[in-house]
Amino acid sequence: MTPSIVFDFDGTLALGHGPVIAFARAIADQAGPDYLARVDESLAAYDAGSTEYRDGYDIVTQFAKADGVSAEALQVAYNVSRESLGTDAGSVGTMDDLAGFLKTVGTSARLVLATNAPETGVDRVLDAWGVTDLFDEKHFTVGKPAGLGGLVSRLLADGPVLSIGDIAINDLLPAQELGADTALVGATAQTSPINTTMRGASLAALRSDIEAWVASAAAGTTPAA
Repeated sequence: MTPSIVFDFDGTLALGHGPVIAFARAIADQAGPDYLARVDESLAAYDAGSTEYRDGYDIVTQFAKADGVSAEALQVAYNVSRESLGTDAGSVGTMDDLAGFLKTVGTSARLVLATNAPETGVDRVLDAWGVTDLFDEKHFTVGKPAGLGGLVSRLLADGPVLSIGDIAINDLLPAQELGADTALVGATAQTSPINTTMRGASLAALRSDIEAWVASAAAGTTPAA
């Protein structure tokens, strides 16, 4: 039996609003007055713990829709923004020593990347971080929440699963319903009412807890809650 860790990408591994701001800029000329200022203000509120929006992409999308921007135009702008991922126009950061962390947990667990985002730009970012080859599986355009269930079910057949992400409804609930453990990270971690195995402000904040989970899961004991 092999335990698995399922990592979300945006907001979990990739930190910072660079791609979100690129998305907003790509649609700003079709939105209303002060659109970018309103987005910036709401992003700051979200970072401070507001739970009104799921993430930065939700902020950009909801504001644009309220300004009359079509779904088609939003999709085009989103695609443009993903082309900039990992460049100066869409920069992202990650936790310190991500490679070391993944190597540590990867000695005993299968590491899986599962994101709703397209592959565009993601490998460029993973390459820059030096972690591309540390993932056993990479899945793009997963279609979470519904699309996560099949993946988690397959992994659970081979051992315990820990699903990690910043959007509970997408990254955690489908896994939790199947019996997987969950870790909520990011701005909503302290305020979300969902029950989780662990939670913290960032992946880095949970590093020791995740390493302990892997050790327990690999040993066939009950992971610490």
